[in-house]
Amino acid sequence: MSIIRQQDFIDSIEDALQFISYYHPLDYVKAVEKAYHKEESQAAKDAMAQILINSRMSAEGRRPLCQDTGIVTCFVKVGMGVQWDKTDLTVQEMVDEGTRRAYLNPDNPLRASIVADPAGTRKNTRDNTPSVVHLDMVKGDKVEVMTAAKGGGSENKSKMVMLNPSDDIADWVVKTLPTMGAGWCPPGMLGIGIGGTAEKAAVLAKESLMDPVDIHELIERGPETTEEKLRVDIFNKVNALGIGAQGLGGLTTVVDVKVMSLPTHAASKPVAMIPNCAATRHAHFTLDGSGPANLKAPKLEDWPEVTWEVGADTRRVNLNTITKEDIQDWKVGETVLLSGKMLTGRDAAHKRIQTMLQNGEGLPDGVDLTNKFIYYVGPVDAVGDEVVGPAGPTTATRMDKFTDIMLEETGLIGMIGKAERGTATVESIAKHKSVYLMAVGGAAYLVSKAIKNAKVVAFEDLGMEAIYEFDVEDMPVTVAVDSTGANAHQTGPAIWKAKIEELDAALKA
Repeated sequence: MSIIRQQDFIDSIEDALQFISYYHPLDYVKAVEKAYHKEESQAAKDAMAQILINSRMSAEGRRPLCQDTGIVTCFVKVGMGVQWDKTDLTVQEMVDEGTRRAYLNPDNPLRASIVADPAGTRKNTRDNTPSVVHLDMVKGDKVEVMTAAKGGGSENKSKMVMLNPSDDIADWVVKTLPTMGAGWCPPGMLGIGIGGTAEKAAVLAKESLMDPVDIHELIERGPETTEEKLRVDIFNKVNALGIGAQGLGGLTTVVDVKVMSLPTHAASKPVAMIPNCAATRHAHFTLDGSGPANLKAPKLEDWPEVTWEVGADTRRVNLNTITKEDIQDWKVGETVLLSGKMLTGRDAAHKRIQTMLQNGEGLPDGVDLTNKFIYYVGPVDAVGDEVVGPAGPTTATRMDKFTDIMLEETGLIGMIGKAERGTATVESIAKHKSVYLMAVGGAAYLVSKAIKNAKVVAFEDLGMEAIYEFDVEDMPVTVAVDSTGANAHQTGPAIWKAKIEELDAALKA
């Protein structure tokens, strides 16, 4: 029997959440490095270079890998022989207290993204609580914790299905994955939960993502169990789709596939698929009564020395003088370096602007979108001499419903976000002769270094969803949809799927 102090548990949760905000698991870093050196698609290689550079910068600066510092999920396994020193707090309340302290840490504040009343007012709780806690009672006298911070972009792409017992799981995954777009920020991992009941399959999928990347070791020794064979089958088939890093087309879409299963009803085959993004964040620790967890910081020399240089043909753009005519010759796939002033805006800001325009009120004071670009971002609060905290892009498709009115009525000529746009939005972009630019998801700290000044200009009450004015210098983006409607997220994967098929055919010949 061991006595676990509540304070040790709370301190360990706080430390773990701070730790994973800026330290990638090294197994993931090494997996992306391997994919980077293997990659033949320049767009995908550039994206992975930015992810790896951002990872090292975050580790050095101890600042978040991604501006979306996630919803906290904890798997807590309490030994039957454990006693707590006090009984005034539940495990849920202890996890929430650790979360609250971690996210309000003045040295490295993390973005509060949790909203209460999700079907109604969706008011931000301001401290990222409550967390999601999965509690199990197990044998022994220790407390084992696996904690993760899951971004909304990848969580929103989760899929669940009740297959027939004779249906093929890998076929369902291969059919479903392309419908998820690139908002989950590949290259990442897929967690597959099978069996139990519908809700249990989803928990299994989430828990499987806590395991380290080891697919290449598995392939080398050869899969033996049903789960191992399924992992390898899905891994090969998904990467053969050619989706690639950030959905731009390439050889690596996933760096690993995890599978957990449980017995299920004879008439059922529940399957859940949950992706982990390029900001893979999780930590594991065990408490035995001797004190709080001691998380060992990785060594900076363990990160690869990867550089990213802009090409000679990179287009440099002055946002302060640009006009709609200037963007007409931009071509899909081009790298563009942006300098000058842009405005930001996410879901809540777009909804308010839509309401104001529909009511004939016009734009809010301080907001002029004529010949401007809007960046879909909700930054982390600044610390020290920072002008803004990590400020990577959010998933652009969430703004699709607002795009037509924004292009029609505000003078906006371009948007910057993460991943693809919907078909109707691409048509609207072509109709209005505007452009959509893509910044790399999972490179938030790197992007923030291009922001030289930042100030809130409207909707301050929305917190991280307020409208900011950013003054940027050489912010790297890719033309994802040009003024003709050409779409990199359609052409890139199609080209690379065909190339992969040719490579496979050549190897088999």
